[in-house]
Amino acid sequence: MRTLWMALCALARLWPGALGGCADAGRCCPGRDPACFASGWRLDRVYGTCFCDQACRLTGDCCFDYARACPARPCIVGEWSPWSGCADQCKPTARVRRRAVRQEPQNGGAPCPALEERAGCLEYATAQGQDCGHAFVPAFITTSAFNKERTRRAASPQWSADTEDAGYCMEFKTESLTHHCALENRPLTRWMQYLREGYTVCVGCQPPAMNAVSLRCSGDGLDSDGNQTLHWQAIGNPRCQGTWKKVRRVEQCSCPAVHSFIFI
Repeated sequence: MRTLWMALCALARLWPGALGGCADAGRCCPGRDPACFASGWRLDRVYGTCFCDQACRLTGDCCFDYARACPARPCIVGEWSPWSGCADQCKPTARVRRRAVRQEPQNGGAPCPALEERAGCLEYATAQGQDCGHAFVPAFITTSAFNKERTRRAASPQWSADTEDAGYCMEFKTESLTHHCALENRPLTRWMQYLREGYTVCVGCQPPAMNAVSLRCSGDGLDSDGNQTLHWQAIGNPRCQGTWKKVRRVEQCSCPAVHSFIFI
C-alpha cells in the first residue's frame, strides 16, 4: 500500500490533473467550508470526496495536494509608525504607534502580531506652549529605557536647546505595590513586573520632567526625612501603584537595569 501511495504522489507531481484534487478543481478556501471540496485522493489514502478548506487539516480529509495547492502564507506586517504625541497635555496619558498588514495570513499561516502598541507618557507644555505638568503629588515613573526616546521636542519650553542635561538620581526602598504591576504582559509595560516590595530602586530625574526653575522632579521625596511614606504610580497602568521611602540622593543611578526608572 505504501508503494502504491508513493507512486500516486509521484504521478501527481508529473501529471497534476490525473488524480484530481484542489489544484485541478481550482479550490482553496479559508476557515471551514463544507462546499469547498473536490474529487480525488485524500491524505488518509481514501479516494472520493476530499476537501480544500483550511479546516481539512484538523479533520484529516484534505485532498492529497492541499499543501501544494494551498500553501500556508504567514501574516506580514510593516514597520512601526513613529510614536504619536501624548493624547493630552499636562497629565499622565498614553501615546500610540501602529503598523499595517502587508499580507493577510492564508491557509493556516501564522496570524498577525499586535498592530498597535500603547505606552504611558506625560508632556510638560500645553498646545499654546505654556509650561505645565510639574505639580503632581505622586511620583509618576516609567522604565529608564524611555529616557533614550526623549527628544527636545518633548522638553519644557523653559529648556533651551543649549541647556546641558542636568539631573540627579533618587534611591527609594519599595514598601508596597498593587498586584496589578505583576499582571502586565504588554511589551511596553512589562517593566512593571520588576517592581518588588523591599527592593531598592533608582529613579532618575532629567529634563523635561525636571522643573526648569526648581530643578526638581515632582514627587521626588527630596524633602522627606527618610521615614515618610511616599506614593508612586506607573505610567501606562494607573492601577500599578504603591509606596516607598527615600534612601538618598546620588548624582548617578547605579541600580540594575530592571530596577532603574525615571520620573516622567
